[in-house]
Formats: sequence, C-alpha cells, structure tokens
Amino acid sequence: MELTPDELAGVVDVVGPVTREELVQACGELAFKRGEDVDSDAFEAAIDDALSTYHVIAVDSEAQRASKRSGETAERDHDADADGPLVVVGPAAFPEMVDGAPDLPHILDVPDRDPSTETVAAAAEDRFREDAAEAVRAGDDERIEELLDVSYDLEAWGPVELAEARGLLDEATHAN
Repeated sequence: MELTPDELAGVVDVVGPVTREELVQACGELAFKRGEDVDSDAFEAAIDDALSTYHVIAVDSEAQRASKRSGETAERDHDADADGPLVVVGPAAFPEMVDGAPDLPHILDVPDRDPSTETVAAAAEDRFREDAAEAVRAGDDERIEELLDVSYDLEAWGPVELAEARGLLDEATHAN
C-alpha cells in the first residue's frame, strides 16, 4: 500500500501526534484493513518523503531540544512513553482522509499528546534552516526552489520568521 504525503498527514491528523513507529503501525493497520501488503519499508520511505516535503514535521519536546543543546538528558514534555520525536501535520499538507483512517484512534493505543505551538514551530524552523543550508552547500537549485515555496507556507503556518533564510536561498539561486 502506497500513501501520498497528504494521506500520511491525514493519518496523523486523525490519530494525533504520533511517534514514527506508531505512524508505521497505523499504516500497517490501514493496509491490513484493506487486505493489502504490510510493507514497513515502504511506509518508512513514505514518511521520509513526507518529512522532506514538510507535509509532516518531526518534533522533539522542549526538554529534548534543551538537552540536545546542553548535552544533558531530560524528560520529554509531550509524553513520557514516546520514543523519539513526535510526527505532526506540517505546513505543506492538505491532509487527505484515507479509507479506514477514522477507525485508527480506536485500533491504536496512542496517548493524547499536545506539543505546544511554539515547540512545533521551532522544530519546523530548525529543520528548514538545516535543509536550506544543505541545499545551498550542495548547489541544489531544485531543492532551493522547493524550500523557497515551503518558507512561505511555514511563515503562514506558525510563528517563524524566515525572511533572512529565504534571502540566502534566493541569493543562492542567482549565484548558480
């Protein structure tokens, strides 16, 4: 079973913030309900694609972000049972309802999680800045153009300011 980035965002929209493993499990449940092959590798690849296009965002908690900066271990604020970042609907998504998705909250045992808007926006901004720097270093004009488009979506979606990063991306397109 193949899922588009918007379909994955739809799954996340229905279930709520999930770990990557929980999202793979949700995809497997959908495939099973449809009588299709459960291909975890294909689901992982679809998630990677959706992350790279900002249809979904991986969000560390405030405490995880602080511990990465300081090198210390800290508890997560969004869920003590979450292994790793949470996946949330991103700014480029137009979540699409997948057949069977409304049943997922009843099938999966996923706790309610509510990462703050600031945490989600900061994670998206950090990811964007890393992606922008990599695209400029690589001279990847196609990725730079994609990121320029995403920058406007990000600013409309959350409390981020990307004018400076957008200027660097724009400058890189004229240099190549």
